[in-house]
Amino acid sequence: MSGLKILVLHGPNLNMLGSREPEIYGNLTLDQINSALQEAGSERQVKIDCFQSNHEGILIDRIQDVAQEYEGILINPAALTHYSYALRDALAASKLPLVEVHMSNIYARENFRQHSVISAIAGCVICGLGPDSYILGLEALIKLIEKGY
Repeated sequence: MSGLKILVLHGPNLNMLGSREPEIYGNLTLDQINSALQEAGSERQVKIDCFQSNHEGILIDRIQDVAQEYEGILINPAALTHYSYALRDALAASKLPLVEVHMSNIYARENFRQHSVISAIAGCVICGLGPDSYILGLEALIKLIEKGY
């Protein structure tokens, strides 16, 4: 489907990818992941806009300010996954198809990481595949949009 615009949101500490716990998150930087998403989007004639913040309120402001410009949201909420009802509510209020991604398998990690407050409003969740989680998440989001979810 051409002409789509997708907003990619990255939560706290994802700007540290490449140096932060490479045994869990790998060696790719956030810029490299964003470039891969841009390339995958370009191949599908989908415009990808990426945004990262370490601040919950800034992510919420971004959703509220620009959501109407997009057909879907791909998000790695990072630590906000587990407790940010404010982020969840902003995503729900956008009324956009949503895919949640995580590079690690959150269900195989510490107990506090095994619950997502975002998942219930997401069209799907992809986790545990490292940077490929983002690319597969993009594919899933495009399919959700095409099917009208």
